[in-house]
Amino acid sequence: MSLLDTALRGLRGHPRSSIQERRPQDTGDLITPSGMLAADLANETLAGLFARPGRMSLTVLGTVIGLAALVATLGLSRTAGNRIVGHFDELAATQVVISRSPTASADASALPWDAPERLARLNGVVAAGNMSTVNVGNRLVQAASPDLFSAVRAQLRSGRLLDEGNSQRADRVAVLGPSAAQKLGISGVEQLPAIRIGDDLYLVVGILDGVARQPGLLGAVIIPEGTAKRDFGLTSPELVVMETRIGAAKLISQQAALALRPDSPRGLKVAAPTEPQRARDRVQSDLSLLFLMLGGVSLLVGAIGIANVTLVSVIERTGEIGLRRALGATRRHIAVQFLLESAAMGFIGGVIGASIGTLVVVAVAGYQSWTPVLDPLVPFAAPLLGGLVGLISGSYPALRAAGMEPVDALRTGT
Repeated sequence: MSLLDTALRGLRGHPRSSIQERRPQDTGDLITPSGMLAADLANETLAGLFARPGRMSLTVLGTVIGLAALVATLGLSRTAGNRIVGHFDELAATQVVISRSPTASADASALPWDAPERLARLNGVVAAGNMSTVNVGNRLVQAASPDLFSAVRAQLRSGRLLDEGNSQRADRVAVLGPSAAQKLGISGVEQLPAIRIGDDLYLVVGILDGVARQPGLLGAVIIPEGTAKRDFGLTSPELVVMETRIGAAKLISQQAALALRPDSPRGLKVAAPTEPQRARDRVQSDLSLLFLMLGGVSLLVGAIGIANVTLVSVIERTGEIGLRRALGATRRHIAVQFLLESAAMGFIGGVIGASIGTLVVVAVAGYQSWTPVLDPLVPFAAPLLGGLVGLISGSYPALRAAGMEPVDALRTGT
């Protein structure tokens, strides 16, 4: 038998005269302070939460998923951002490209053939190599010095790379980029494949698997620059690609033109990387915004779940609300009880979600061999955020419950 049935039966069992005897004699007796304490509200909140454990668990699950996604995405964005920043520092921030200045004359802007050797004398230079485009009809042919493969961090799939002897002897040999090899139908060098460039045959001695810099080499046929000088009349390198140590690119870019052309340093164009800190900040900001939006959507789904279940609970407990009001509970007590229930569900979901999200960050970072990075305030702020979301989500249902009139609520609930 419910509390509502018991109270109604008790009221029906009293004679009318006894009820009249209990009526107050003056209007001052109608205004009496409520005897419900904060501890009573807490007990009622716990009772309301665990009265339907299955529904509460499903509601909390929505918040758990939302906050776990939020914590995980924030952590993964920081982790991935640091990883991308590391790659940026390793590649883009260490590349310097030197080419001819378009405003200078041909003689004043010509790059020397021994540019890699001159640049290697500068402190902070890791590798440097010449690279030139050879005009051979519609086929992309690049001439390269042997050091270029180190400067662009080329990975070899099959065969070998070009060496200094090939350039000095002007050998008709070639290395193919992976895209060029696929177009030509060459998958390996075991059968000594050859291709025609112009009127001559070139033996394919190697196939690249990829390059970290100068992606144009992926679809190119690469020949020794000595061969390009003899067969195609290459007069000077088109550009020099250089890899520096981290932090040395700015200084090297200031010294490179003078090292290559002390007689005409203004005839060369030096392309230095952008400021690393600004680029890192942009990457980090974009990633954080993206993942934060994804986590926010997940959290919104959890908030809608709390609001929906709290509203359904108010509708189902209409009779209980009316009885509490009839027994002396104020509108404020009713509103606070439902707010506490929704906030408690959000807080519990935040604690569990923060734990799961942190474990996801650590697990993904461990699987990828990354260093997990997570703001230490995020796991502690997630439960508070969950409670706040629950509080906001339960505001409308709580106000609706508090606005019920006792007589209407009793009639509807009965």
